[in-house]
Order: sequence, then structure tokens, then C-alpha cells
Amino acid sequence: MNRWLLRLTVMLVCLLALPHHCPAPIIYRAGEGWTYEPVGGEGGKWRRNRAKDQLQVAKDLFEQKQYRTALKAARRVVKVWPLSDYSGEAQYLVGRCYEARRMDERAFKEYQRALFNYPKLASYDEVLKRQFEIAGRFLDGQWFKLWGYIPFFPSMEKTAQFFETIQKNGPFNETGPKALMNVGAAREKQKDYPKAVKAYQRAADKYADRDVVASDALFKAGMAWFKQAKRAEYDQSIAGNSIATFQDLGALYPQDKRLPETQTLIVEMRGEQARGAFETAKFYERKKRYQGAVVYYNESLLKDSKSPFAEEARQKIEALKPRADRQQKKITDYENAIRSSRTGTNQAPASREADPAKTPVPDPEKK
Repeated sequence: MNRWLLRLTVMLVCLLALPHHCPAPIIYRAGEGWTYEPVGGEGGKWRRNRAKDQLQVAKDLFEQKQYRTALKAARRVVKVWPLSDYSGEAQYLVGRCYEARRMDERAFKEYQRALFNYPKLASYDEVLKRQFEIAGRFLDGQWFKLWGYIPFFPSMEKTAQFFETIQKNGPFNETGPKALMNVGAAREKQKDYPKAVKAYQRAADKYADRDVVASDALFKAGMAWFKQAKRAEYDQSIAGNSIATFQDLGALYPQDKRLPETQTLIVEMRGEQARGAFETAKFYERKKRYQGAVVYYNESLLKDSKSPFAEEARQKIEALKPRADRQQKKITDYENAIRSSRTGTNQAPASREADPAKTPVPDPEKK
């Protein structure tokens, strides 16, 4: 056994000591890191000793659709000559290579690195447009990829973050207002209408000097409130927000062609407010809180006197008003009796004073 172990050791030493040729697909170069060179491929033929030449090689390879090798050539410019006049364009080309390979999330990040590290990049506007196009594809439902390769899920949260980044990169660029509006669109697809409204309102405020953008932002903010109001049960203030936003649109942009549509929506929202007040009144009526019921039936009438609930609301007010009055009288008599008792005896400790919120409401039907 020892003899076989000795022979194996000698063979290993000989193999390691004797010079031999062995193709190495993974190569480490100082200043560049690890790169993959396929066996039988071009090897290091794409490498150059000057940044300008290296960038030209990367461009040529990109035009030939050899995106993997073009990516390595462009990355080498950025790593070896980071302060050269060609590194910014090379970083942009890195993003182009990833985008050409349909790795959009990675491409977006590489474009962002180009804008951050090279703010005077000649192709700055072009990079912003490409970022906007990538984010637009995700807004249309394209899936994000797990580890950059496996389609995993669509995400409006990440999409909204992409558009936020684009808007910050160029707030007054052509893509700036569009990106902020698309933040709102992504939030709407999430059904997160409050965040959508915030994005639209930011666009209306930030780009108030651009009538087309500001008016569109106000209209979409009103529509986002409208959609949320259709889902709300008792919080009818949302419908009020929708109405107020549409009214602002009419006051600020009286020539807007969508005003007839907003007037129709305002009427619908007033009907929605009437419905909400009517439902709240029914709740108070079930709890035998007749005063509250009368108040909300009356509010339903005030919101929309021609709503489908109007006639029933009038009948309810007529029927419940006597009960509400008797209930109020009993409450008043009860509170006066407590005050008289405390004034006469002056013995009730302060800590035992009745909490008005817990004052029992007598049923006027019980004598």
C-alpha cells in the first residue's frame, strides 16, 4: 500500500514539475480580473494596448453582433483606463451589449453607472432614452429575471423605481416629465392609487410651466382618485378629492378638451358621495343612533338631490326625525340630571366624572 502511495506521489510531482501546454478558458490578468476565453476561440486577439484602439475593437465587435466579446473589450477600457476620454463611451457600450442580449435589468444598471460616473458623457441624452425604453418594456408587463437569466415575475414596484431614477437623472430632459407620469401609471397598475396621485401631483407642480404635462397630470390624478373612490365604502372624502382635482383642471385649463368628460365624472362622484352618505345613515339607523342617521340622510340629499337614494332618504328623514328629537330630549334630560346631582351634593370625585363618549343613548321607543 505504501509503495502505491509513493508511486502516485511521484507521478503527481512529475506532472506538476514538467512544463506542458494546457488551454485555460478562465484567465486572470492583473488590473482586469478574470475573463473567459473559450478553447479554440479568438483568445486575446481582441485585446489592445491603447484605450482608443480597444474601444474601436469593442465597437467593431458590437457591429458584428459578437456581443459577448464586445462586452469584454468595452469592460477592459473601463478597468484598465478608467480616467481616459474613452471610458465613458465604453461604459455606455457595456450597457448596449447587455441590452442587445435582452438582459434589460443589467443594461439599465450599466447605463446608470455610465451616467453617474461620467456626467459629461456626450451620449447622455441617448442613455436616458434607452433607460426610458427599458423601463417602458417593464411597464408593459415584461418580466424581471432571476439572476439576470430566468424570467421570474413582473414588478410594478421596481418599474416605478426605474422611472423615478430616470426622472432624477434628467428632470428637465425630454424624458423627465414622461418618467414621472409613468411612475403614476406603474402605481395605478399596482392599485396603489394614493401613490399614483402623489406622482401625478408632483408632475403637475414640477412642470406647471408645461401646460400639456400639467393638465394631463391633473386629469390623471383626478382619475386615480375616481378609481379609488369606486372601491371605498364609507370614506367619501376620496370622491371629494376627485371632484376638487377635476375642478382645478377646469379652472386652470378652461380650454382642455377633456372638461366635458370631467363634468360627467363629477356628477357620478356626487352620486357616489350621496350613496356613501346613505350607507352611513343606514349604519347609524341599525345602531338606533337616529340623530346621526338623520344627519347623513340629509347629507345624501345635499350631495345629490336626484340620486337613486334621494326619495328614500326623504322618507327616512320624515320617519326618523321624531325619534331623533325624542332621543335628543332624553339625552339632554339625562345629562341635566347628572349635572344637578353633582351640583347639589358636590361629592363626586373628579376621577369618576362620566365620559361623554360613553354616555348611554336611550332608546326613544322604550318608555
